[in-house]
Amino acid sequence: AARNLRTSESSGGVCFTTWKCECAKMRKVVLITGASSGIGLALCKRLLAEDDELHLCLACRNRNKAEAVHATLLASHPTAEVTIVQVDVSNLQSVFRASKELKQRFQRLDCIYLNAGIMPNPQLNIKALFFGLFSRKVIHMFSTAEGLLTQGDKITADGLQEVFETNVFGHFILIRELEPLLCHSDSPSQLIWTSSRNARKSNFSLEDFQHSKGKEPYSSSKYATDLLSVALNRNFNQQGLYSNVVCPGTALTNLTYGILPPFIWTLLMPAILLLRFFANAFTLTPYNGTEALVWLFHQKPESLNPLIKYLSATTGFGRNYIMTQKMDLDEDTAEKFYQKLLELEKHIRVTIQKTDNQAGHSGSCL
Repeated sequence: AARNLRTSESSGGVCFTTWKCECAKMRKVVLITGASSGIGLALCKRLLAEDDELHLCLACRNRNKAEAVHATLLASHPTAEVTIVQVDVSNLQSVFRASKELKQRFQRLDCIYLNAGIMPNPQLNIKALFFGLFSRKVIHMFSTAEGLLTQGDKITADGLQEVFETNVFGHFILIRELEPLLCHSDSPSQLIWTSSRNARKSNFSLEDFQHSKGKEPYSSSKYATDLLSVALNRNFNQQGLYSNVVCPGTALTNLTYGILPPFIWTLLMPAILLLRFFANAFTLTPYNGTEALVWLFHQKPESLNPLIKYLSATTGFGRNYIMTQKMDLDEDTAEKFYQKLLELEKHIRVTIQKTDNQAGHSGSCL
């Protein structure tokens, strides 16, 4: 269509402004949560470097950071369209507001990267690390951080566990609110979740899916992400919506700097570079970590296996590539978890409605 319009323009048949409007309509629209730093920022840069005709919407909690990223991206890619929507996925009122704004702006979304996430107050288990160094599972331990990390957690203003709400439920509500923009059977849309090699079945329980009683909420939330992705495919593929999960590997971002300070990572770098010959999970840079996320964007979503996790990997010589891993889950558990999320959503909506009604009643009394 764009080629035809160019031909018409040269012969005087279509004005330039009309051509620009038509092209704008054809741009793919990509929404990225957590786009102001780390993996999200690197992803924005890589997507625009490959195709600056995209419309990128930066979904960020901090408006000032988002505006700085917005300026940087447009300076590098002046023909791109980059917009901002302010959203805090750990606050459901913020998610509802942002969703309403997005539905007013766009007719459809081609892809959502559900990337925002937290790992609060991580504690490194020094004893487990020491014994792991002398075990047969040393490579596995460094690749997955299995048994090495615990985190603190707290309750949000919505009455939910913070890690669960930020990493899973806030994104779930975002998807539910944006269904009209995502479900088009004639042209499929993608959901791409940032999961982790650290997602472990042993840390997740349907009876405590918010992980309020455990010490590894991050691992639990990432396993919940994997389950949710499978369930979304089961329930939405026929409507043209497809979901996949990715692990960016161990990249040095604000999240990993929460585990160890930057100077410690610098001291460890020679050993890590050596270890990378045996453990390909050490992508190390956010750019490398986005390898699988960018690759997925270029695939036909209906051709991908919903039970596979796509892993960014880097060789000892620094070459990036994609690995696949069958997820350790079953579809029945995924569906049960999905139903529990729907029940929680219903409860949350009723609570919000009551709160709004009470506020309205108080206002009328005044």
